[in-house]
Amino acid sequence: MIDLVLHPGLTSPQRLWLLGLLILWAALLFGGFIFGSDPEKRYRRMPLWTRMASSATLVLAGWSWWLFARETGAGRYALLIAAGMSFGFLGDLAMARLLPIRNRVVGGIAAFGIGHILYIAALVGFGNLAGLDDAGARWGSVAVWWLLGLAGWWLIVYRGQEATPLHWAALPYGLLLASTTGFATGLAVQDPSFIPLALGAALFLLSDQILAGELFSGLHFRYIGDVIWLTYGPGQMLIVYSIGVTLS
Repeated sequence: MIDLVLHPGLTSPQRLWLLGLLILWAALLFGGFIFGSDPEKRYRRMPLWTRMASSATLVLAGWSWWLFARETGAGRYALLIAAGMSFGFLGDLAMARLLPIRNRVVGGIAAFGIGHILYIAALVGFGNLAGLDDAGARWGSVAVWWLLGLAGWWLIVYRGQEATPLHWAALPYGLLLASTTGFATGLAVQDPSFIPLALGAALFLLSDQILAGELFSGLHFRYIGDVIWLTYGPGQMLIVYSIGVTLS
């Protein structure tokens, strides 16, 4: 990530700003875990405000990247990624019950789903623009992640459960997240500089699988709330800062 922030296409003030946001994000997320507390020692150490602030920092970083890249070939990619991260932040607010909606899970799924549609549009559009559109790499990667997403849904959400509309809604949502990971992997297969992007999408999917286990299957282990954020947060950061790769 430091290499991306130090990209020669950026001015020195732009580099410092993006690096500062990256450091601030890390301080909020990891500092919240290190210095936070959980009196019952069983669910989460991170305070709510550090989690929301870390996510808001990535929104600011995304739009900063777009501002700096808008006149380049990476402008559309940056715009879609920044917008996708913004919807991710809305999903965070919904899941934290900070938005006036009746069902936080449905609201979160809707916001994150829109965010991932924007992510996919960014990945596919840039792949086509940059000639990273090999059908075998792209669709083969998507197919593999679809299979993994389907298996995860069956094992974590559906198996042994009395299926409700929410259980069924989790299936297309999970496949949507798997699609993002698949398209990101397709880019990484063709250009290794996109490996951090693919890792970020995979971390997001992993975080969602853990959350689904908690919501639908009663999954619980010590500090599960922190593990969800320590996979989700870095995943979103790697996706947002992948804008630096497209500047190359």
